[in-house]
Parts: sequence; C-alpha cells; structure tokens
Amino acid sequence: MSDLFKPELPSLSRKDVFVLCAIFPFLHFSGISPASFWLFCLFPGAWDLVGACWDMRQANYQHSTRYFHAWGNYDAAQGGPGSVWVAKVISNAREDLQGLLNQHHFGSSSYELENLNSNRKAGEWGQSGKDPEHFRPAGLPKEY
Repeated sequence: MSDLFKPELPSLSRKDVFVLCAIFPFLHFSGISPASFWLFCLFPGAWDLVGACWDMRQANYQHSTRYFHAWGNYDAAQGGPGSVWVAKVISNAREDLQGLLNQHHFGSSSYELENLNSNRKAGEWGQSGKDPEHFRPAGLPKEY
C-alpha cells in the first residue's frame, strides 16, 4: 500500500499537548470551550492507537498483535494522563466488542479468550510505560 493514505501525526509534540492540558483551568476563563479543549487533549492518545493499528495492518505479520497493542498504548502513555485515559477507553471498548462478536459468531473458544486476554495484558503493559519490545515477535521488520 502506498504512503499516500498513511495518516500524518499532528505537528505538536507530546510535551506541548501535555502543557496545554495542564493549563486548562486557567484557559477556562479566557472563553475557550472546555469541550473543544478536552478533545484537543485526548486526540493524541487516540491517534497513537490509530497509528499502531495502521502499522499492524501494513506489517501483516503473524503473532505481532500483542506487540502493536503494547506499542500503541505505550505511545499514548507518553502523551500524559488524558492520552492514557483515552487509550484505556478505546482499548477496553475494542476488546469488549471483539469478545462479544467472537462469542456471538464463533462461540466461546478457549483460544479466542486466551488471545483477548493476552492482547489486554499487552495493552496494560504499554499503558504502564513499560517497553513494548518485550512483545516483539522474531523476524518482524525493523521499520516497526
């Protein structure tokens, strides 16, 4: 797939976003909408998960799911508390929806439940700030 459709990351650094989120109480009195400001604070964490999902699909490498879950959540954890929160919400919603769909369409298989639990543990590993390389499969190209 060409890089034409690959999303570009926002130009603000994580430190800039964290500082802006930290000064939110002071901006409240300047007339900035609280809802739009919080969306701005939460967007980088969601964007990190989208980037990890994009790379996972592009890599198309067996047994790399846990690595990309850990990597996306690790990137989100570097963005501050708002990014960590949105990463947890998105990860939990995805896992819950995937669990319901698997149970409805495929029945309760121990393999699927084990896979969901291992992905959840990898996400929690990344959210805690631990190195996602722990889950890197052998042979995965260096670009990921």
